[in-house]
Amino acid sequence: MRKYLCTLLIFWTFPVQSQQALEAYIRVGLENNEVLKQQDFNLQKSIYALKEANGLFLPKISLEGNYFLAGGGRTVDFPAGDILNPVYSTLNQLTESSNFPMIENERILLNPDNFYDIRVRTAMPLFNAELVYNRRIKSEMVSMQQLEKAVYQRELVKDIKTAYFKYLKSLEAIKIFETALQSVEENRRINAALFQNNQINRGVLIRAENEVIRFQTQIDAAIQESYSAQSHFNFLLNRKLDESISVDEIAPIIENVDFSKNSSDREELRQLDLSNQINEHLLGLSKSYLLPQLSAFIDLGSQGFEWEYNNKTQYYFFGLAMQWNIFAGGQNKYRKKQAEMDQAFTNSQRDNVAEQFLLQQKVSMNNFKATYSQYNGAVKQAESSERAYKDSSKRYKEGQILFIELLDDQNQWISAKLQENISLYECLIKVAETERANASFNLNAN
Repeated sequence: MRKYLCTLLIFWTFPVQSQQALEAYIRVGLENNEVLKQQDFNLQKSIYALKEANGLFLPKISLEGNYFLAGGGRTVDFPAGDILNPVYSTLNQLTESSNFPMIENERILLNPDNFYDIRVRTAMPLFNAELVYNRRIKSEMVSMQQLEKAVYQRELVKDIKTAYFKYLKSLEAIKIFETALQSVEENRRINAALFQNNQINRGVLIRAENEVIRFQTQIDAAIQESYSAQSHFNFLLNRKLDESISVDEIAPIIENVDFSKNSSDREELRQLDLSNQINEHLLGLSKSYLLPQLSAFIDLGSQGFEWEYNNKTQYYFFGLAMQWNIFAGGQNKYRKKQAEMDQAFTNSQRDNVAEQFLLQQKVSMNNFKATYSQYNGAVKQAESSERAYKDSSKRYKEGQILFIELLDDQNQWISAKLQENISLYECLIKVAETERANASFNLNAN
């Protein structure tokens, strides 16, 4: 993978204050962007889900109660009279008294009537493989959401830089057209004087006036384009669309463009690694049926009839519960197969995505080299075109060339200046794209 990577030292003029302002704007965007706020909500949700999974390992305490009123239903006959009445009759004869009355046979209702049972139950899992794998999955999901946020942050940084450079490019285009307008207005003034002296015909003067109108129109169009670029930039920062943007220019700097960073550490690849780990946990979860589930509970309560409460109604009840699924119609086996297929798919997907990122990094590097070469050529063309236009302007004032030749040199000069401006900011945009391709921007910088 590294055979495609290299380091370039690039020199160009770029405003220091603009770079400092851009860094500040990036931090504002990372703090205020609405989509990032939504990512934070999802991250907090994942954290709460992990806390919920941890809570499943803690004791669960609940207050439970039952109260019963019953009538009818199944009964049990108890022949108390048949058993005791002969004995009581004999005792009465021996004592010559009636101290032992005759009793009736009992019919006992099985359903308890006017009976309550109130208890505090404490239950806790002792061993449950499903809870262990569930907690691991939730933990990985938190890391996954953190990486998802970082992925969007990097995309946002690239978009902010691109929008900022496009805004600067639009401002420079306005300046170029304003400079051109000053030149064509001067040409119109000269042609008007020549026309008054009958040295040129009206057609030349009209052509000069049309050039003034053309550049005025281009300035208006460039201003509208600048407004659009300004609105898009402020939108990314979640600011008012018409809020001003700092673009103060100071001194030129040397820009170091580093392509040596490897794209193998991109958050997207780490997400796929986490997905693979989650699939492993899911595979373990699908095998957890092979192990029993063991839990314990204890009840502290009171039960009795007619809301009677004393030391005889109080009780405690402790128990252990075990569940071991032996057979489930093949569901566990097929669930395991699904987890294995997901794991194989993720492994294949990661290899493919890694190659795509390597290609993206190589293409972005080549695009920058091509754009930077175009910029160097555009700088030279702009310099030579400006010299040619100034020379033609002098010669036209001296009557040595036709106005059409002056216009040709003028248009070449303006086109070269525009191409120089476009190439400069396209270089900066390509740098931002390369920075995104190798994930080299420091998201944790203050």
